[in-house]
Amino acid sequence: MSIAGPIIKMLREKRDWSQIYLAERLGINNSVLSRIEAGKRDVEDYLLNKAADIFDVTSDYLLGRTNNPSPNNTELNADNDSNVGLAFSDGGEKDLTEEEEEYLKESLVLFRKLKEKRSKK
Repeated sequence: MSIAGPIIKMLREKRDWSQIYLAERLGINNSVLSRIEAGKRDVEDYLLNKAADIFDVTSDYLLGRTNNPSPNNTELNADNDSNVGLAFSDGGEKDLTEEEEEYLKESLVLFRKLKEKRSKK
């Protein structure tokens, strides 16, 4: 399962866009977008690039390879950057690698979204 689907969903919801609206902008059917966001369908390269352009982020961000959406868009990172050290601290005995830190930041974003979604049920 690709992490891109849940990240696309998070970005869409952050902008208060409907699935129908984003699907139209991507040039795909709403049911296809629904399956992508649910992680039931992989994101094809051309859709990944199109989504990155629409959201003004990098494809690496959508794929979970970096926590920096783009050099010009740091707003989405501000809340998470300050919390990663606290949330995943081992008492300072070991420093996290950059890769571990990026993974944990993305995990924190997804956890918060899932927690919020579950609390609405």
